[in-house]
Amino acid sequence: MSVTDVDRRDDLRAWADEHAADLAFLQMGDPSLSRELTRLADEGAATITLVGVSLGPLAPGHSWLRRIAAHWWRERSGDRPEIQVAPRLATTRDHLTFHDPRPITGTEPGLTSPAWERVPDHVRQVLICRGPRCTAKGSEETARAVILGAMEAGLGDDDLLITHTGCQFPCNQAPVLSVQPDDVWYGNVEAAAARVIVREHLADGRPVEAYRLPRC
Repeated sequence: MSVTDVDRRDDLRAWADEHAADLAFLQMGDPSLSRELTRLADEGAATITLVGVSLGPLAPGHSWLRRIAAHWWRERSGDRPEIQVAPRLATTRDHLTFHDPRPITGTEPGLTSPAWERVPDHVRQVLICRGPRCTAKGSEETARAVILGAMEAGLGDDDLLITHTGCQFPCNQAPVLSVQPDDVWYGNVEAAAARVIVREHLADGRPVEAYRLPRC
């Protein structure tokens, strides 16, 4: 479900292998859920059971698993398999459950909403690099610290749009975080540094020079 789950692909593949299951991603990973559903349907699967896994911050809610699956089901031409969705997200290996799945009916909400028509009315966008080097050097904890720090500071959707990204460069300064439209880039942003950046820059509007990277 989350970007963290893409980073932990090998772990999740091992979990899937224990249940003779396949692996697909809702965002930023390959194969996508839609692509994997198409493959299974083309191979003649009659019933597909989906179990959502969420290991990291900024994951969409469980309802999005049903939304995406239902969208694919409605768009599928020809024979369509029955799709079932487990009743809850798994956050650990022990939480994986295939019991009491609920079928997709095609009446689930679609992928659009009037609330998603316009660019969010935020003051700043925080871009947290989740490229391979930043991930290896702890950007998951950076993201978690930014999210929790923003909540503690009372910063909401009108203040911040927090976004995971691929590689932003400069990789030698990982973990990297940038703030727009301020055009401020930070390097070596471990969790403690992230909390300082939230307090001083994102809440009070004062860039933190100790972690700021020079622009060419």
